[in-house]
Amino acid sequence: MLFSTNMKTSKAPKKKLFSSNKNRLLVKDLKPNKPVRRLDLIILRIYPRRLIYSEKYTGPVAAACGRDETGLVGIVLWNEQIDNIRIGDIVRLESGWCQMRDGELVVSTGFNGKLRVIDR
Repeated sequence: MLFSTNMKTSKAPKKKLFSSNKNRLLVKDLKPNKPVRRLDLIILRIYPRRLIYSEKYTGPVAAACGRDETGLVGIVLWNEQIDNIRIGDIVRLESGWCQMRDGELVVSTGFNGKLRVIDR
């Protein structure tokens, strides 16, 4: 018998993936060329790193894809962010920016923002 009528079901509360703080920006509300104060995302994909050389920045960069409950968005990962972030992590981007690239929205910390793992 696969299922027993005597089995007890767990009544443990379900873990919320995203916080419900009103200060949190949602993907559906992102606008190009606007700052991103706080955005919580689950990482769906991380693309291979590459090296870039420019006047403003020289070093590794990687593209990633993340989502919240309202949509998908591209993410730019810089330097140590590439090694610190894994697929499935829930991350918080603070003091970043949003740009339009190839018709799609992309967020990044830029030089002054922060990206940190808030749950694994």
